[in-house]
Amino acid sequence: MNYKEALGHKIFSIVSKSSEELGLKSYVIGGFVRDFLLERGTHKDIDIVTIGSGIALAKHVAKNLPNNPKVQVFKTYGTAMLRYDDIEIEFVGARKESYNADSRNPIVENGTLEDDQNRRDFTINALALDLCEENFGKLLDPFYGTADLNSKIIRTPLDPNVTYSDDPLRMMRAIRFATQLNFNIEDKSLEAISNNKQRIEIITKERIIVELHKILESKKPSEGFLILEKTGLLDFILPELTALKGIDEVEGQRHKDNFYHTLEVVDNIAKHTNNLWLRWAALLHDIGKAPTKKFSKKVGWTFHAHEFEGSKMVYKLFKRLKMPLNDKMKFVQKMVFMSSRPIVLAEDIVTDSAVRRLVFDAGDFVEDLMILCEADITTKNPNKFKKYHHNFQIVRNKIVEVEERDHIRNFQPPISGSDIMKTFSLKPSKEIGLIKEVIKEAILEGDIPNEYEAAFKLMVKEGERLGLTKTSN
Repeated sequence: MNYKEALGHKIFSIVSKSSEELGLKSYVIGGFVRDFLLERGTHKDIDIVTIGSGIALAKHVAKNLPNNPKVQVFKTYGTAMLRYDDIEIEFVGARKESYNADSRNPIVENGTLEDDQNRRDFTINALALDLCEENFGKLLDPFYGTADLNSKIIRTPLDPNVTYSDDPLRMMRAIRFATQLNFNIEDKSLEAISNNKQRIEIITKERIIVELHKILESKKPSEGFLILEKTGLLDFILPELTALKGIDEVEGQRHKDNFYHTLEVVDNIAKHTNNLWLRWAALLHDIGKAPTKKFSKKVGWTFHAHEFEGSKMVYKLFKRLKMPLNDKMKFVQKMVFMSSRPIVLAEDIVTDSAVRRLVFDAGDFVEDLMILCEADITTKNPNKFKKYHHNFQIVRNKIVEVEERDHIRNFQPPISGSDIMKTFSLKPSKEIGLIKEVIKEAILEGDIPNEYEAAFKLMVKEGERLGLTKTSN
């Protein structure tokens, strides 16, 4: 079959012309072809494979392009890349690969197009379109990748045990593609992932996280996490999640399976936000339940302080996976730590002071917290479901009302430390902190408005109680 319409962009005719001038045969391969056939929209990454030097071809293409874009050369990998018209084009010479058992980095030799297609991870990524003038747009599909696209199957071109053992990152990619595309992984391939799961340990944490993020960013992340759990990969990557699996029963009292509950929460939140880190918070919001689970004859199963324990575990998890230990990590920690606060509010009488404290503690992230807590409603009882969402709406309305009146978000105390020092002729001391805390608590409790005059009067009163003498008006 011929797909000239896929190659309508100017860049393809220039690559074709440049290849002919160098006496090379070149092809578009991989994701661009796959996504064109799936009608997934414009692809901004294009992979060109040529029978010869990819670096030489890239440099020649750059000469034939307007403005001669800069070519980035990666000699170690024999690849080159340039950007043109908001598209990133990578060039590589066709190659065949072999592997050592302790590394995913291949031993590379020059090869044919067939060799290059053989080394591809999946049949749907081995599809190529010919850029040679006489066959421009001809589809080259040696492994029936188009049939797998139509059947929605993830399958490896060669023996899956060899494919996954050679480069264990492909196991994560198989699960990621299955999740993103809503495909099924072929049974032999799925079995091969289970057989080779321990090989994931030779892959750097950074590469694993790239794939994990793509799973988490997909429309229904649970699909990927269920496969990760089924194949045993999740034990090597996020044991904190698999620790949540299972239901214990003592004296007829059971608790819910917190692993499957977590996946429901992640799917729920994926419907309402693309914020990757809020999705991480949903994934980790209950990880503190495994280490805090206890049974009491009086109250049954308890998970006391699981939010606090979970927030501590977030840091250890991020560090182990070499994820950023920055504001993103702190955001996830805060969401996990506060994940039950709005729920408690929604189950009780919603007081102004409780809402003020919630807004004060959550700050700019109060809306994120509310999204997380609403996603946490996974009850199958329609009456309870309706009641919980109704109560959360009451909390939301109260947040708006309290915030408009009391301006608690991004709270700045109306009385500063320098005000206190000036009023009582103080040097830096613990009394300043004590007075500021009393003013803050009075505002949050609603005892005084968030205004200077009321706060000043309370400052004087509290200072006198501490034995301080007012020396300034």
